[in-house]
Amino acid sequence: MLVGLGRATDDAEATELMTRALLAAAADAGPAGLLAAIDRVAVPQGNWTYPDPARLVAAGVGARSARTHLVELGIPQQALIDDALVSIMAGESDVAAVVGGEAMRWARGQARAGVDVDHIETPQPGAAPDVVQRRPGPLMEQVEVVHRLWEPVQQYAMIESALRAAEGRTLDSQRLETARLWEAFNRVARGNPHAAFPEPMEASAVDTPSASNRPLAFPYNKWHATQWTVDQAAALILCSVEAAVRLGVDRDRWVFPLAGVESSHAVSLLRRKEPHRWPAMGVLGRAVADRIGRPVAEADVVEVYSCFPSAVQVQQRALGLDLSVVPTVTGGMTFAGGPFNNFVYQAMVEVVRRLRAEPGALGVVTTVSGLLTKPGIGAWSTRPDGRPPLVGDLASECQAATTVVDVAETLDSYEGDGTVVTYTVTYDGMDPVRTVVLCDTPGGIRCVAVNDDAELAAYATGHELIGEGVRVGRGSFSLS
Repeated sequence: MLVGLGRATDDAEATELMTRALLAAAADAGPAGLLAAIDRVAVPQGNWTYPDPARLVAAGVGARSARTHLVELGIPQQALIDDALVSIMAGESDVAAVVGGEAMRWARGQARAGVDVDHIETPQPGAAPDVVQRRPGPLMEQVEVVHRLWEPVQQYAMIESALRAAEGRTLDSQRLETARLWEAFNRVARGNPHAAFPEPMEASAVDTPSASNRPLAFPYNKWHATQWTVDQAAALILCSVEAAVRLGVDRDRWVFPLAGVESSHAVSLLRRKEPHRWPAMGVLGRAVADRIGRPVAEADVVEVYSCFPSAVQVQQRALGLDLSVVPTVTGGMTFAGGPFNNFVYQAMVEVVRRLRAEPGALGVVTTVSGLLTKPGIGAWSTRPDGRPPLVGDLASECQAATTVVDVAETLDSYEGDGTVVTYTVTYDGMDPVRTVVLCDTPGGIRCVAVNDDAELAAYATGHELIGEGVRVGRGSFSLS
């Protein structure tokens, strides 16, 4: 179960923030001896270069005998919680900590002050984690890398456009709906005292490109996107019931996992037959619903991962959430802050706080890993139901549920006609300059192609291209 949670938002380097968050989590749990009892510290890879950050955190809180884990990018944040639960249930761990943090705002401030950013992190000569968990396989196709589609905003913008077309909306109506969703997230953030960007922002401001809201990838601007230039860390302490009793953790701190599921199966956006859907999240949602005896949509407290609006919208549909209910209690990653690769733990702090205030309530937190590739869900309550939690990797079930297509794997793999499945436009400053399309071919092959004509890019921001015929050759395209 979970007994302690803490956060830190100070002006400090990342491992110092993580250390402060873990100290706060121990204070939240209560007993003075809890930190020394920690035997496992796991940290997800972030935007820093520490070889063994968990070692610094463990030393900083006095848990010097703890085994350290570093988890690579591309592994769902829920996986660190699940691994800790499995280790505790197997008797391999007594008290485990999951900690994540970023200090990008602090690092940029140091750079502006003239500090060499390559030497501002705590040095760890010769350090290595006890365990390094590596992701299996790449997150995207090589041809996507060649076309510079590694920026998440481009792929999530393509998902947004695919969803628009699948639901029969116009460009204008889709932009309005998306902006209103983000305005609703912003309203939640205004009431969050820990939000990094709580300033009021109406839908029109979200939707309108400006010097302070520059366009990134059509239809997304800066304030559609997760904001990771923050100084934020969060920590969770998990342990067995026996350890909690032995150490003297009050029962009003106890929060029980009912389910912790994830999928390690990755399918690139290019290869997914329906870019607007996420069958894998649906698989996880149904598994959790079976375990808790009711749909995920009936949870009392819900926080869905919110790196971009399309991530939220696709999850709402996959999990059957009520579209009229704003699925966040933090304000989301744009307004509460989106520290790289650890927002789930920030969300857990607020969700668990609410569960403790309403004993018996059910809380659900979702995870998005990669480019809408690997999902995760955690379900929690202060009241156990007498059964062990459902914990596992449902990769095989997710693979079976996800329809894929063959792809043209190089720029020379296909030349001929195609039909636009989805697209986005990228910018030079405020000017649209580059159009990127995913196309289906008459032979059933999916390909990616670009056009660097600024005139076409401007046209594509005001006219629907999905369903249009194109001519593809050597990775470029033109309208038929």
